[in-house]
Amino acid sequence: MKYLIIILVTIFSCAKIQAASLTVSSPDGKIVVTVDDKQQPNYKITLENKTVISASKLGMAFKSADSFGKGFVISANNKNSVKTSWTQPWGERKNVIDQHNELLVTFTSTKESHFNVRFRVFDDGVGFRYEVAKQKGLDQVEITDEFTEFVIENPKDATAWWIPARGWNRYEYVYNTTDIASIDRAHTPFTAKLSNGIHISIHEAALVDYAAMTLDQQRPGTLKADLTPWSDGVLVKTKTDFKSPWRTIQISKDAVGLLNSDLILNLNEPSKLEDTSWIEPGKYVGIWWGMHISENTWGSGDIHGATTSETKRYMDFAAKHGFAGVLVEGWNIGWDGDWYHNGDLFNFTKTYDDFDLKAVTEYGLKQNVRLIGHHETSGNVSNYRDQMSDAYALYEKHGVRQVKTGYVADAGNIKRVDEHGIVRKEWHDGQFMVNEYLHSVTEAAKHKISINTHEPIKDTGLRRTYPNWLAREGARGQEFNAWGTPPNPPEHAAILPFTRMLAGPMDFTPGIFNLGFNGLGADTNRPQTTLAKQLALYVVLYSPIQMAADLPRNYEANLAAFQFIKDVPTDWQESKAIAGEVGDFVVFARKERNGNDWFVGALTDENARELTLKLDFLEANKRYEAQIYRDGKKANWIDNPYEMIIEQKEVTAKDILQLPLATSGGVAIRFKALN
Repeated sequence: MKYLIIILVTIFSCAKIQAASLTVSSPDGKIVVTVDDKQQPNYKITLENKTVISASKLGMAFKSADSFGKGFVISANNKNSVKTSWTQPWGERKNVIDQHNELLVTFTSTKESHFNVRFRVFDDGVGFRYEVAKQKGLDQVEITDEFTEFVIENPKDATAWWIPARGWNRYEYVYNTTDIASIDRAHTPFTAKLSNGIHISIHEAALVDYAAMTLDQQRPGTLKADLTPWSDGVLVKTKTDFKSPWRTIQISKDAVGLLNSDLILNLNEPSKLEDTSWIEPGKYVGIWWGMHISENTWGSGDIHGATTSETKRYMDFAAKHGFAGVLVEGWNIGWDGDWYHNGDLFNFTKTYDDFDLKAVTEYGLKQNVRLIGHHETSGNVSNYRDQMSDAYALYEKHGVRQVKTGYVADAGNIKRVDEHGIVRKEWHDGQFMVNEYLHSVTEAAKHKISINTHEPIKDTGLRRTYPNWLAREGARGQEFNAWGTPPNPPEHAAILPFTRMLAGPMDFTPGIFNLGFNGLGADTNRPQTTLAKQLALYVVLYSPIQMAADLPRNYEANLAAFQFIKDVPTDWQESKAIAGEVGDFVVFARKERNGNDWFVGALTDENARELTLKLDFLEANKRYEAQIYRDGKKANWIDNPYEMIIEQKEVTAKDILQLPLATSGGVAIRFKALN
């Protein structure tokens, strides 16, 4: 990663003060954070003098030491202002501007215990974290509570979009659209439209060696940090000096502003990988969807999917159509029997007899197609860790550059064996698993392997620090449309950009062309979209690795529509959210990296709508061929999802397109530069 320092201005002040109130504003002056010590340390946030977060508590409690909270007063502060830019090796945009003002506040008690809270205020929101130095009584630390609050003013007049936390299905829930009062415990990113019209999203950044933060509603409108515990009830086990993850509040006057925020990435550390040239964004196909619709099996038998012959067939298809990889699930020993409840069955270096790892990788490499590896742990992470080094070495030997990992198990049912040989059960988002997921990424990097995590810990921007962490799941993906009851509703893809996608790339696996494999209608398990919306997903739901998820024969039956999937990149020079409202519709424009073409994806919920698309994001004085894939006049998601119009028009940045979107429909456009 390259870094260009544009401006660096540091303003340093340190003063002993008592019972004080401090402020720090965003570079544009619109967002103001106020910190004081009335009753106990707290903060509040405004945007253009409108309340975003009312006075909210700060602090934490320990198992064997005094709490940080009441009795602590502001004793010192430092201020700093920074403007830099940095370059992503891959991403939604190549160059990222990091401009913020910083306030470091020291709180001290009469017993001389002290802790710091560092605030960074950007034009698109606020991040703050706890920084605790080594001091008397604090060496080995066990955190039992975090007092952090996010207090929503006038909660009954606000709207929230959220999924439940600490539920059995991890993050894989249909989103709720409710008032604040209806929230119990919610995962982050948690998005809300406040009574004053301001949109916020509460999340965290740089989650390393710490428990994930969920939000627990206390009094109405008071959302308290609720860290996911270890099996023994302790939240975080660490030692001083330590830093918490950043608690983040992305802020915008409208919904679209949230989508254009780089705050989460900017609060993460620069890359720890000196060489990132081996990390390869791209598109892939896979032996995957057939298992979900019961044409194949993961386990051995007559319809085993992961065979040498089937993999070669997929590699032929990938090579013919320009795809870089073929994902193969079910190749290794362990899929027979009750693997869901017994991850001990999995062996990550032994193949079934009908799969020849050496033969398929050599076959693919001759066609510039790499095998994409797969490791399902079934939540038995001790079994996986014991084999991990050998498993990655085996893949490296055969030229595998990407691995999809899986942790299918009920939340709270991750199996680990402790130092005494006792089996413990942990949460997917507790501190133990936060570290375990990251361990798989750092070990993979030693073998020049990138990771795509399913059943993951939520994304918190660590792809900046570890660029081989390409993508992850962490929400209801396409597979729920095969067997989920209910499947993902029409509004699902119109909520994801404003919630889950604010955290980072998602491996949603779009591109289903046979929308009626269980029959059409409103009550069957199937993608509740039109075909055009499936194409739009490639632009709207960002990932550096996009799958063409359907079976090869379904693409070969509609090569005209398949052309868009072949053309759309996965790595971008620039991305701009153009329009949208949470859960209703969304429009994205993205420019290909190292090229001149732009791509647009737009989609809607269950309501048809007319989209007015101004093309002023295109370069002036250039002509483009707009290759448009849009819903037909009579298209609708329930019984006529396939009707699509594919047309070409010459356009410039001065033009405006009027585009009808069907119910749960969409539009996908390639703007091919002509000069």
